[in-house]
Amino acid sequence: MRAAETASRDAVPSEDARPLLTPESAGSGGEWDAAPASTDISVFSGFAPGLGRAFERREAAGHLLYGYAEHTVTSTFFGSSTGLRLRHDQPSGSVELNAKSATPGTGGGHSTWVGRATRDFTDIDTETLDAELFRRMGWARRTVELPAGRYETLLPPEAVADMMVTLYWNAGARDAAEGRTVFSSGKGGTRVGERLSALPLDLRSDPAEQGLECAPFVLSTAPGRDFTAFDNGLPLRRTHWLSGGELAALRQTRHSAELTGLAATAHVDNLVLEQPGAGAALDDMIAGTERGLLLTCLWYIRTVDPQTLLLTGLTRDGVYLVEDGEVTGAVNNFRFNESPVSLLERATEAGATVPGLSREVGDYFPRTAMPPMRIPDFNMSTVSQAS
Repeated sequence: MRAAETASRDAVPSEDARPLLTPESAGSGGEWDAAPASTDISVFSGFAPGLGRAFERREAAGHLLYGYAEHTVTSTFFGSSTGLRLRHDQPSGSVELNAKSATPGTGGGHSTWVGRATRDFTDIDTETLDAELFRRMGWARRTVELPAGRYETLLPPEAVADMMVTLYWNAGARDAAEGRTVFSSGKGGTRVGERLSALPLDLRSDPAEQGLECAPFVLSTAPGRDFTAFDNGLPLRRTHWLSGGELAALRQTRHSAELTGLAATAHVDNLVLEQPGAGAALDDMIAGTERGLLLTCLWYIRTVDPQTLLLTGLTRDGVYLVEDGEVTGAVNNFRFNESPVSLLERATEAGATVPGLSREVGDYFPRTAMPPMRIPDFNMSTVSQAS
C-alpha cells in the first residue's frame, strides 16, 4: 500500500481523474462478506451425456467431432476510500463443436462449426447442435468453386456478432469527437443522431438482459479513454447505441462526456441487436433466397481503416451456396473486406434475434444476441485457401 501511494504521488496526474463515487451515487452489488462464488465439474452433468451421444452419432456417420467447453465464475470485489463496497459474481460458459469428414464421400474434407454461450449449461441442447452439424456436413457432399466478387449473403447470428462486437468496441465517444473514427462527424463532433441503417434496428446493452446478465456497475482496472477506474461503481442501465436505425450513443466516461457534451454512457458487458417485430428464422431467409451465400462464421478479423471501420478477415468452417430457396452445396472460403457500419447501411433484412456467440471474440465477449441478416452485396474480395 505504501508503494502504491508513493507511485501515485510521483505520477503525472490522469486527465480522466474525477471524484470517486460514494455509496449514495454508486450502483448496487452482491453481498460483500460472502465467500467468492465457484464452479466445478458438476456444471457439465446435464450436458456431458448428450455430448457422448453426439460423438457416437458422428462416428457412425464417418465424421470426426471435436471441440471445447468451459465454465468459469469470477467474483470481483471493489472497495474505495469513500466507503464504497461492491461485489459482482459473473458466470460465463461456452461450448464450441466442430465436425469434419473422416471417411471419403461424407463431406470431402469439409469442416463446420457451431458455438453457444451459456451461464450454467442448463440451456445447452447438444441434440440441436449435433443435428445442425450433421445438416451442414450433408450440404458439403456437393462442392462448388466460386470466384471472388460481391454476393448476396446471409449472415447467421454468430457472424453478425463477429461484426457488431467489433463495431461496439470501436464506438468510443472521445475518439469520434476527435475525428478519429467512422463515428466522427465531418462537421466536427460525433454522428450521434444520424441514421446508420435503413432498417429500424436497435443495438443495445443492458446488465439485466435475460440470459446475458452482467455487472450492473462499472468495473475497470486502469485509467482510459472509453472506460476508466475513476468511474468504478457508476451504475449501468439499459443503453441504446442504435435506436430505430439511428446512432443514439457512444461509449464514454464521465470525463469524455464533459468533452463531448453527451451523456455518460459507460461500457456494458453484453450486446443485443434487434429489429422490433422481426420474426424470420435463418431457415426462413434461406427459403426466400434465389441465389446467394450462407456463412457460418468469420475469422482473423483485423481493422484496415479506422475512419470507415473497414475490416478484413476470412470465412471459416463452411460457406454454402443457396439456390432457389435451398442450400445446394459448399463453396470455397474467401477473404472479405467489409465495414460493419456499411453492412448496417446496406442490410435489406434482419430476422429474429437469438443468442449468437462470436467465433472471433467470444472468448472475451460471449454475451451477445443477434439476428440473421441479409446483405445484398457482401464483398468477397479474394478466394482463400484456408480451410
